[in-house]
Amino acid sequence: MLALINDLLWGKVLIALLIAVGVGFTLASRCVQFRYFGRMFRILGASQAFKRDKHGHLSSFQALLLSVAGRVGGGNIAGVSVAITLGGPGAVFWMWVVGLMGMATSFLECTLAQTYKTAEPDGTYRGGPARYIARGLGHRWRWLAGLYSVLLLATFGFAFTALQSYAVATSFDDAFGIPARYTGLGLALLVGLIVFGGVKRIARVTEFLVPVMAGGYLLIALAVLALNVTQLPDVIGLIVKSAFGLEPAIGGGIGAAIMMGVKRGLFSNEAGLGSAPNVAAVAYVPHPVNQGIVQAFSVFIDTMIICSATAFIILLGGAYDPAAGAGIDGIALTQASLADHVGEWGRSFVSIALLLFGFSTILYNYYLGENSLDFFSRGNRTLFNAFRLAIIGLCTWGAMTDLGTVFAFADTTMGFLALANLIALILLFKPGLRILRDFDGQIRSGVTQPIFDAERFGDLNVDPTAWEIEPEDRERLRRSRTTSTAVS
Repeated sequence: MLALINDLLWGKVLIALLIAVGVGFTLASRCVQFRYFGRMFRILGASQAFKRDKHGHLSSFQALLLSVAGRVGGGNIAGVSVAITLGGPGAVFWMWVVGLMGMATSFLECTLAQTYKTAEPDGTYRGGPARYIARGLGHRWRWLAGLYSVLLLATFGFAFTALQSYAVATSFDDAFGIPARYTGLGLALLVGLIVFGGVKRIARVTEFLVPVMAGGYLLIALAVLALNVTQLPDVIGLIVKSAFGLEPAIGGGIGAAIMMGVKRGLFSNEAGLGSAPNVAAVAYVPHPVNQGIVQAFSVFIDTMIICSATAFIILLGGAYDPAAGAGIDGIALTQASLADHVGEWGRSFVSIALLLFGFSTILYNYYLGENSLDFFSRGNRTLFNAFRLAIIGLCTWGAMTDLGTVFAFADTTMGFLALANLIALILLFKPGLRILRDFDGQIRSGVTQPIFDAERFGDLNVDPTAWEIEPEDRERLRRSRTTSTAVS
């Protein structure tokens, strides 16, 4: 039954919707992900990116690292190897396509999350798809917001947490011979020490962990590329040919390449799932588009950089035979491939990298689960504590579960989650473009840092208390509008 549902969702419905939203918003926004690509670096390089407001909300940079912590996980190591094993090298090409179009999708969903975020009584923010569905589409659509929250809890709070634990435990068993149950128990203990501290403690941990884990993994990938630079053109050619079925002996043909590329690409970068908007919404930014641009960049980091690094490690090594198949799959294929390049210590390196990736992703998954629970019962500490205990238990259980069951369940819940969010994004296309045009208009009028004035968007049911403007910023905004009107 799971296989039948997954074939329908991933083989037909979601591919059409992902193309509709990704390509549609790319064209409607005049290629916002490429047009503002340079601005991604300027936003992150400005002091504003590290600024928190008087309530101590997360900075834009912290929100980026927390979302990267979630995107970068087992999908970047185990997921890529599964895609190549089942879909052939061509699956990598379709992962790239999903990533580039997903940058626009992520921009839209994260901009909407910022726009419709709400200020809580304790001074914090809450936001994400459940809130932009409820506030943006109105009371009649609250059922979809509730359904999304349930699916978010099932997918990230439960299925993906178990999946990350499984990937880490399997890796440690292969590299160090440590039984999965012991790895699961150790991971559960570490996670428990962090999640009881809430989102701010999680952010502080990921602020340190993400640059270290991503940087170390990329350094070893660059070393592999340097050692095999002469073979790189052939591998890129193999990826492209296999993507269009021009290498019939490889993988399962063009259909398998597309399906695995889309599934594993979305699993890795999460664009369209609505997961990253839950984190993007809590950042302190002067305009929603700022965080939309930053979150588009996190998709680029995940898919175009880190997933590509894993793919090249596998395809440039000798553990994978494109014609005969891998013989091994999952995380073991990535470990065997890196060991083929640098020696047996490569297995240990992948295991440690996956531990860091999986650990940070579980923390991220916990926050998403908490956010979904908050939609139904705001600030219920008893419910949150029960969920924290469940996450700790899932770390142990997931470590001892078989790959097929975990992936099949995760694919199904992820498919329905994406379906609910993509429908909402299509319905909120116009408000998303309107917010982008407000940002574009301020840029054209010479404003260096656009500011969001919630009073001008009252018809969108925006929460004005979540968008307090400092007096000097309001005066600057008034002057820019005066200048813009005079020019017109």
